[in-house]
Amino acid sequence: MQDQLATSTLWEPCYTDLHIHIGRTSRGEAVKISGSRDLTFENVAREASDRKGIHLLGVIDCHSPVVQMDIEQLLESGTMSEIEGGGIAYQDTTILLGTEIELREPGMREFHMLAYFRDLKTMKSFTDWMKRYMKNVNLSSQRVYVPALEMQAEIKARGGLIVPAHVFTPHKGIYGSTAPRMGDVLDTRLVDAVELGLSSDSSMASYIQELDHVPFLTNSDAHSLGKIGREYNELQVAAPSFDEFRMALQGEAGRSIAANYGLNPRLGKYHRTYCAACGSIMDDQAMSAERCPHCGSLKLVQGVLDRILAISDRENPQVPANRPAYHYQVPLEFIPGLGKAKLRQLLNHFGTEMNVLHRTREGELAAVVGPVLAGLIVAARNGQLELSSGGGGTYGKVAVQVKSSEYIN
Repeated sequence: MQDQLATSTLWEPCYTDLHIHIGRTSRGEAVKISGSRDLTFENVAREASDRKGIHLLGVIDCHSPVVQMDIEQLLESGTMSEIEGGGIAYQDTTILLGTEIELREPGMREFHMLAYFRDLKTMKSFTDWMKRYMKNVNLSSQRVYVPALEMQAEIKARGGLIVPAHVFTPHKGIYGSTAPRMGDVLDTRLVDAVELGLSSDSSMASYIQELDHVPFLTNSDAHSLGKIGREYNELQVAAPSFDEFRMALQGEAGRSIAANYGLNPRLGKYHRTYCAACGSIMDDQAMSAERCPHCGSLKLVQGVLDRILAISDRENPQVPANRPAYHYQVPLEFIPGLGKAKLRQLLNHFGTEMNVLHRTREGELAAVVGPVLAGLIVAARNGQLELSSGGGGTYGKVAVQVKSSEYIN
């Protein structure tokens, strides 16, 4: 029956962001120290459902016992409910229970890995095992002092999904920080997908052959409510749930990742190499030198593009034919002149950010916020904005000028 459904049903897009942090619990306990205080489990769910239009949401601090207390209270009150296919339902959004783990192999630098579990009972079982090997299980993204292969085995024994996080970033990405090959650290047969991170895209990742058969995900790594959905995925699934997500990763019964929506890598904080001495970003030039070409300093933070080119095993990227399209998505907060008041007007008229970004015609946008902002939103939709590259922890920027005035209505 599921196979018949897969081939006969035209599904609505399922927008998915699978890397959201918890800043504080409802009682004020810290979880992600650098996260916003209003980033509670309930607020995250409300933001994703009411403002963003995200259907499947991954909250990656659910290993924390104090977060689990919030989840249990929301389930007991009837505000949320566990669903048959795995996950927790809130209005039109399903939340996947995830965790972000820091691991370090001998002689290597640390890296981050995401894991997702089907239900709260399984997540609590994982917490009970993991807390023996870490200093503070209540905090986000903490080091777990076990070998990476043992961690993979424990996750898989509980039916979990494994996704190395922001794999190319210089800070705790498995390629950007740890090793030139994922296979040097992990059993790649047990990796369900990789998260590209804000400073890379499918084409850049396709310089590395071992990733040819690995699904790609693009997620926000949100540390505040406003950042939810700045990168996301479109899934083809029958319903938002853990089971359907797993089938989409494996391409089963017509389920799939239909598209990735991410920042143009030039907007990412670590796209190009950055000089910590003079603040220069090495934009639009090959960066193979060990010294800054501007000041001669050795204090360089290697950018994602430059790291990929350094470890690539291909001269040119080769994107597999079955790889979903990667769409450059400029979040509304990056649009010049689109402040909180204008954004509120758009949401009041069109419901969610996904509606503004994908479903609303230029004329309808212009009737609310004027032709200039409407043109910029549509130009962003069509990849027509001028950009400057980010690096060293500073985002790239969007210029007010656009490449073309011929927008699609």
